[in-house]
Amino acid sequence: NRDRNLYSMLYGYNLAVVNSPAGYIKDFYNRTVVSRNGTGLNEEALTLMYSLTVSVFAIGGLIGSLMVGTLVTKFGRKGTVVNSTVLVFLAGSLMGFSRICGSPEMVIFGRFITGIHSGISLSVVPMYLGEIAPKNLRGFLGLMPSIFICAGVFSAQVLGLHELLGKEEHWPLFLSLVVVPTFIQLMLLPWFPESPRYLLIEKHNVHATITALKWYRAKCNIQAEIEEMQEEQRSLSSVETVSVWQLLLDHTVRWQVLSVVVINIGMQLSGIDAIWFYTNDIFENAGIPAPEIQYTTVGTGAIEIVAGLIGCFTIERLGRRPLIIGGFGVMGMCCAGITLSLILQTHVPFMKYVSVGCVVGIIAGFCIGPAGVPFLITAELFKQSHRPAAYTVGGSLNWMSNFTIGFIFPFLQMSAGSYCYLVFCVICLSVAIYVYFVIPETKNKTFVEISQMFATKEAVEESQALTHPDQLKLKKMNGYGSLENGSLEFDK
Repeated sequence: NRDRNLYSMLYGYNLAVVNSPAGYIKDFYNRTVVSRNGTGLNEEALTLMYSLTVSVFAIGGLIGSLMVGTLVTKFGRKGTVVNSTVLVFLAGSLMGFSRICGSPEMVIFGRFITGIHSGISLSVVPMYLGEIAPKNLRGFLGLMPSIFICAGVFSAQVLGLHELLGKEEHWPLFLSLVVVPTFIQLMLLPWFPESPRYLLIEKHNVHATITALKWYRAKCNIQAEIEEMQEEQRSLSSVETVSVWQLLLDHTVRWQVLSVVVINIGMQLSGIDAIWFYTNDIFENAGIPAPEIQYTTVGTGAIEIVAGLIGCFTIERLGRRPLIIGGFGVMGMCCAGITLSLILQTHVPFMKYVSVGCVVGIIAGFCIGPAGVPFLITAELFKQSHRPAAYTVGGSLNWMSNFTIGFIFPFLQMSAGSYCYLVFCVICLSVAIYVYFVIPETKNKTFVEISQMFATKEAVEESQALTHPDQLKLKKMNGYGSLENGSLEFDK
């Protein structure tokens, strides 16, 4: 699991890596334009070019996420993760040699390719982990990528210190360092088995499924798990893997699709990427002395990891709903707190520390639940036939929102000032309310049981005539089902 989660660590690293060398990158852009044209860039043009460097990562992520459905069906979960590593080596080479070649375009294109890789891995890794995990550990393993995202952010913050790679001459190496863990992964990951669910349900390879399950469940009885997968396979026997368009038109999964849309958009529009991309600027505006900002930023990175570990080790005890509702609730209140503290800090000196505390609160709230639970829930709400398309939808919305925040936030901050965080406050609280009223608890449920819960919700909405919900028969319909009177079809 650690090898697969290192891909999540690369995503976290790439989110934060442009933060500390921002000034050096801008200087490089300006000097290059002067050498080409004889005149430099004005402040607005330079901000626009740097914003493009930050947000083109999300454009690449969007393209990568749109490819996920096709890739995982053709190459499998593990095969997709392994084959996509070539993108990291290409991107690392472009960014590493950009200054020698005097080419800002190489930095921007390298960020774009890195984004494609992150878009693929950020959807495939949770899908892979969700399918190989036993149901009693699915929440724990499903949140592991969020821990590694936080670890990646923290690594970028530590390596970005002036004493390490935070000097001007080191920024190309700093950006391209992602090739090192990727090489280690490429050496180890081919030895891991493919997802047993993919092997049985999509490839119909029983022998390979048993071999993979024995590898992943060394001391467990795998018979019950194979029977559960075969039950799902039978319910999908007449259903091919659906496309995104078929998923969006399928009214039997409309609540699942809407839930994936809300939590993935909310995850990015919560303001967390604005905090990560522009942490130094936020602390500078809060009045923290410039030499101390880099250490404050590293401190927030350590808090991210601690908060992520708390979420990871409590999700199987508390469930998914408390973590995601509580996380978004804390983030919403802290966004309001940042606005209040920035308004009052000119009159009340200690308010600058309140704003730093609110930044920490947003990051901690995010890492406890919203950082990983949306990816986990996307896996849990759908069966095998619908899961790749669901990840494509969730991932593409995630990256579009990521791009929107990364590109617009500096201009939003300039125009709305301290009040820009109130937008994030409203979004966070709205998502928390939606999850409270709509998404059921999925802890310790099989994929078939979760589908049945939503099928029940659909049936209750369409007809109030059902009087015995305990004696409902789930008949096949696109692998999900409508309900009719009878006995329970499942044999647990």
